[in-house]
Amino acid sequence: MSEQPTGYALDDEPYYRAVGDEVEIFMAAWASRLPVLLKGPTGCGKTRFVEYMAYRLFRSDSATEHRRSLPNPLLTVACHEDLSATDLVGRFLIKGDETVWQDGPLTQSVKEGAICYLDEIVEARKDSTVLIHALTDHRRILPVEKQGVILDAHPDFLLVISYNPGYQNVLKDLKTSTRQRFIAIDFDYPDEQTEAEIIAHESGIMQQNAADLAMLGARVRNLKQHGFDEGVSTRLLIYAGQLMASGVTPIRACEVAICRAVSDEVDVQQAIGELVSTIFPVDR
Repeated sequence: MSEQPTGYALDDEPYYRAVGDEVEIFMAAWASRLPVLLKGPTGCGKTRFVEYMAYRLFRSDSATEHRRSLPNPLLTVACHEDLSATDLVGRFLIKGDETVWQDGPLTQSVKEGAICYLDEIVEARKDSTVLIHALTDHRRILPVEKQGVILDAHPDFLLVISYNPGYQNVLKDLKTSTRQRFIAIDFDYPDEQTEAEIIAHESGIMQQNAADLAMLGARVRNLKQHGFDEGVSTRLLIYAGQLMASGVTPIRACEVAICRAVSDEVDVQQAIGELVSTIFPVDR
């Protein structure tokens, strides 16, 4: 079966707290239809950022009638090692006594003028990344070999990809020939104050608890100096906040949403647990 993308109707404006000039850069890239590469650790807000920008471009009062009429202006594909070019472009399917063509998410985006977001692009097979090259320069075309046609991208089409530089290795890296076809926007975890605002908004907990979780996040990330590679994502801090908002004690919420989630290493779990106990000395 063709890869089933996640389609976003974007009826409501997604919450996004800018931490730099990423919004302005993306808008400038959109104005020239420049393909965009988002780089940053897991759970730092890359996907939410794309949702927010898609809303601004396709659902705001300044959007054209065509953009506002698209049912799903953002198509997101979670890339994986079995994702092939066929999954993105489309394939023939047998339905009853006839053979019908089914567009893949990339073809659908190219035709309709939507944003196609390929999340964690380095996980996809190499033929998938080569496929997008013709869409990322002045040609803006998509060859559909199985149909024998070449599609010109709709003027509103935009390609956005992302990856986590921390997971790169020799076997999974973005080729230079692909990387240099995109402008790149770097993402990282926000500062404590900003992260506390995000946690409070997304989880509904009191500001003080949100500030404590943000402090915990900063301290856990400092464990990188002691061999802990990734740190804890803003997403997991929000999960802990949501558990707390549902009545789970802070220490237990941090245990299941952070300590157990970020690592299977007992030493790492214990180190994080000690940080939790210093920030939340008594369940409250």
